[in-house]
Amino acid sequence: MSEMQAWDADRAQARIRELEHLPGALLPILHALQDEFGYIDPEATPMIASALNLSRAEVHGVISFYHDFRHAAPGKHVLRVCRAESCQSMGCDALVQHIEKRAGIKLGGTTPDGSLTVEQVFCLGNCALSPAVMLDGQPYGRVSPSIADFLIDSAQRTQ
Repeated sequence: MSEMQAWDADRAQARIRELEHLPGALLPILHALQDEFGYIDPEATPMIASALNLSRAEVHGVISFYHDFRHAAPGKHVLRVCRAESCQSMGCDALVQHIEKRAGIKLGGTTPDGSLTVEQVFCLGNCALSPAVMLDGQPYGRVSPSIADFLIDSAQRTQ
């Protein structure tokens, strides 16, 4: 995973200015901020609303509608577990329970040391290799509890 920058309102404002001229600029701005900081800081909402002549409610509504936008910084590594139909049929519920127990957190949580965030997604496009996960953008298929343990251990070792 690329190194995220700490939240910086001036840097965020610069990113907003770079993209505000685009048609439908709201989503590109939100993606750019999340790519840079790892999440959409609440301080960004009025900045974006002002730049795009939208209400704060409109900006907040878009941020909260899309589950990929985070409201807090993620861990250094992000493990996404697919919960779509194919993965469901191949045992992802048991895998989720195993991952939660092994990592000591629930889906959506981050380990106390900040090394790992575990999120659910509803399709990674790896259905032929269900159950599937993605660690820091790298997909893995036919994930067993032992493979999940390896991925979790690897993430926690490379803080």
